Amino acid sequence: MSSILELFITYPTFYLCIVFVLGLLIGSFLNVVILRLPVMMERDWKQQCCELLELDDSEYNADQTKFNLFLPRSRCPACKHQITAIENIPVISYLFLKGKCRNCKEQISVRYPAVEMISGLTAIVVAHYYGVTPQTLFALLLTWSLIALSMIDFDHQLLPDDITLPLLWLGIIINLFGVFTDLTSSVLGAIFGYGTLWIVYITFKIITGKEGMGHGDFKLLALLGAWFGWQSLPLIIILSSLVGAIIGIYLMVFNSHDRNTSIPFGPYLAVAGWVSMLWGPYIMSAYLNAVI
Repeated sequence: MSSILELFITYPTFYLCIVFVLGLLIGSFLNVVILRLPVMMERDWKQQCCELLELDDSEYNADQTKFNLFLPRSRCPACKHQITAIENIPVISYLFLKGKCRNCKEQISVRYPAVEMISGLTAIVVAHYYGVTPQTLFALLLTWSLIALSMIDFDHQLLPDDITLPLLWLGIIINLFGVFTDLTSSVLGAIFGYGTLWIVYITFKIITGKEGMGHGDFKLLALLGAWFGWQSLPLIIILSSLVGAIIGIYLMVFNSHDRNTSIPFGPYLAVAGWVSMLWGPYIMSAYLNAVI
């Protein structure tokens, strides 16, 4: 292991290339998570409801086949052609097949290679910033998790507890050893992260009688606070609110977006948290210097 680390330190370009390829491979898996985890959650909810109401779940879950992140094998949604290993090489297979199913020639969504590329490129940025350090390992895990959370929230307006809660606890555990911040800042970050958005949620509901955001957003901000400390929360909240406001106004003006239709806030929190992880201190320092 030490010889590999020395190799990475000696040849940083090789190190970044390895991280990029790993990011592409992880991105391919993230596509599976983004597609299947919400379906798995829905099936689980139906089963729990049937158990609670003492109903036969076969009446409500027509498809009883085993379904998880690994089974069944990936297939074309149009013709059900099983995707082979050679057809599942990140980005390359998409380009080689010209964005079409090998069997039925149905167009494949460009989102699949886009997620793979984003996963790879963000991995390079993280690895370049932190270098060959333990921080890189954990920052990569968080980065890839935020990509999955953002896409799931964008599609279904869900932020699965199966991802957010383990990451929240992991943030506190790694900061026992001061990986990103001290333990006190981590615990307070989790508390204030959850509590801040909960207060906003309650206040908005009392004033308008409507729910302004989901509970998953509370947990996501708590997660980011646990990883980077309470000091990071103001910047994350400001950045996410600013981006959310700009995109929301754009959608209403140019896309005839109904202002009563909710917009997922998770992706904005995720992007703001990722930016804060890498450049938070520089942004705050530049802001304070400009103000002072």
